[in-house]
Amino acid sequence: MKKVKNNLPAEQRRAVTVEVVIQLAAEKNPSTITTAEIAGRMNLTQGALFRHFPTKDTLWQSVMEWISVRLLGDVDEVIGKANSPMEALELMFMTHIHFAAQHPGAPRMMFAELQRPDKSAAKRVAHTMLTHYGERLCKILENAMAAGDVDKNLDVSAASVMFIGIVQGLVMQSLIAGDTSLMLSNAKPVFALYCKAINNSDL
Repeated sequence: MKKVKNNLPAEQRRAVTVEVVIQLAAEKNPSTITTAEIAGRMNLTQGALFRHFPTKDTLWQSVMEWISVRLLGDVDEVIGKANSPMEALELMFMTHIHFAAQHPGAPRMMFAELQRPDKSAAKRVAHTMLTHYGERLCKILENAMAAGDVDKNLDVSAASVMFIGIVQGLVMQSLIAGDTSLMLSNAKPVFALYCKAINNSDL
């Protein structure tokens, strides 16, 4: 792991801190990460860390905002390059899988926040991201219906839930196994089965 410089500008320091949290989340349960560990990984004192993030909750919120901006940004980029709704659907699926494989701490943070009983700012960011993600997905599915690429009677809401559930299942299985290559190797055949399902007139 690269050594973190101590003389970074404030904005860059905050960005590096977020990245360190995601790195730590890839190594252990996010709920057990302490500010002392974060500061130690960055060669800082906790006091220096709190100058950039007054509380742990504000840091966790920034982490969730980073995940949201990066994932939705990557998704929007590939959707914009797609030549058809089905291509957009596949690119969205594969982009999400690759994002999780490259940043395994990100889904760990997401799952951890969504399971929290309290209504933290970080949890609200996670919910908002899922809402925006679902909106993009439903739009693609509606476009696929209009183009005649999927069943004309497709339940778009159910198909969206199924899509997200498949992604989460692939990611979770890989994280449990401790091998992110599993989600990458299983992604294409699983997506092919999903496409068959949404083309089934009995769905």
